[in-house]
Amino acid sequence: MKKTLTLFMAFLLMIGVLAACGPQDEETTDEGTTNEGTETTEADKPEKLIVWEDQEKSGWLEKVAADFTAEHGIEIEFKEVEMATKMKEQLRLDGPAGTGPDVLTLPHDQIGENALAGHIAPLTVDQEVLDRFTESSVTAQTFDGTLYGLPKSSETPVLVYNKALLSEAPASMDDLYEIAKNPGDAEYGFLALWDNFYFAHGPIGGFGGYVFENVDGALDASALGLNNEGAVEGISYIQKWYEEGLFPSGIVGENGGSAMDGLFNEGKVAAVMNGPWSFQSYKDAGIDIGMAALPTLPNGEHMQTFMGVKGWHVSGYSENQEWATKFVEFITSDENSLYRFEQTQEVPTNLALIDDPTIAENEGAKAVAEQSQHATPMPNIPEMGEVWGPMADALQTVVTGKAAPQEAADTAVDQIQQNIQANHSN
Repeated sequence: MKKTLTLFMAFLLMIGVLAACGPQDEETTDEGTTNEGTETTEADKPEKLIVWEDQEKSGWLEKVAADFTAEHGIEIEFKEVEMATKMKEQLRLDGPAGTGPDVLTLPHDQIGENALAGHIAPLTVDQEVLDRFTESSVTAQTFDGTLYGLPKSSETPVLVYNKALLSEAPASMDDLYEIAKNPGDAEYGFLALWDNFYFAHGPIGGFGGYVFENVDGALDASALGLNNEGAVEGISYIQKWYEEGLFPSGIVGENGGSAMDGLFNEGKVAAVMNGPWSFQSYKDAGIDIGMAALPTLPNGEHMQTFMGVKGWHVSGYSENQEWATKFVEFITSDENSLYRFEQTQEVPTNLALIDDPTIAENEGAKAVAEQSQHATPMPNIPEMGEVWGPMADALQTVVTGKAAPQEAADTAVDQIQQNIQANHSN
C-alpha cells in the first residue's frame, strides 16, 4: 500500500541562510538539522521525503506526516514494507537504483550489516534528542561507536500469567519455583523456552554471562562471556528446572514454542515467559492474562532479557539526509511516539512516557517498559549470527541431560570462535 500526503503551501520568502550544526557545534537551527556537518537551507528543501514503515503499521503516519508537512512544507510519501526480512533486501535493490526511501525502519540487530554495506547513514543529532530515550535503546541504535538511528519501539520477554490460576505475579523466581513445585489447580506452575538462547539469555545474563564484551561502546567479537562463571551458573539454573521435571520434555526444540502456547491456552499453566507478540493470541484463547516484569533471580538480580529495538534510519542512498534526519527527530518526539503507541501498541522507549497514564495503565505495555530497563539489546554486529546455533545446541544438550553446563558452554564458545574466524576475519 502506498499513500501520499500533499499539502499546498503558500510561497515562502527567503529570509537568510540558516546554518546547521556539525559534529563539533552545539547550536541547531529551526529549519535544518545537520548530518556529516553539511549545511541545510531553505533552498535545500526537497519537495518530498519517502518513508518506509512496517506492514500494517503506517496508519499513524497520516496525521504525523501531515503535521511535518504543515511545519516544513515537505510532502511525505509513505509505503508499507515488511520490516523483519523484506525491508533490508528491498533497500539493497531500490537504494542504488534511486527508487528507495529517505527514511526506513529496521530491527536493531540488522544495523551492523547495513551500516557496513553503506545502506544506512550515520546520524548526527543533539544530545537533548538522545536524552529522550532509555540508554539501552540508544545503545541498540549504535554500531561501532556510531549512531545509526533513533529508537521507535522495544520488545522483550516478560512474565505472562493466567489470573484464574495465579492471583498476582510473584516477586522472585524463588517464589515462582515454589509455585512450580506446587502448582495447585494448574498442571505446570511456570514454563519458559530456556533451550532457546533468546529466552535463556534472561537467566544467563542475570547471573553474569554475556555474549560479547562491550569496550568503550563497541562490541568486541573476540571477547566472549558465554562460558564464564556467571554464564555457567545461569545454565545450571536452567538445568535445574528440567532435571526436577518442572518443565515437560515437549517444550524442547523446534516445536517447543507451540507446545508451550498450547498448554497455556488450555489453562494448564499458571505462568510463562513470553513476549508482547503472544498477548493477543492468549487473549483470543479466552485466557484472562496478567503481565509483569520478570521476577528477580535467586542472586537478587533482574533477569537480563534480550531486548529488540526497532528504529528509524536514514538511507545511505538518500540525497536528502539532513531533512530525513530532521523527520526522524520529529516522529520520535514524546508526543508523536505516544500517538504511535496508541495506534500500534508498540511500546516506545521515550523516558518521559514510561509513567504516562496511557502506557502505565496498559498492563502489557507497562510490563515491557519495566522489563526493558533491565534488558540488554541483542548484539547488532554481524558476528552475532554465529552465536545462535552453537548456543541452542549447548542448551539442548544440557536440558536433555547429555552434557554438563561447563562442558556445553565451552563447546559452544569454541564453535562460535571458529565460525567467527572462518566467516568474519579480514
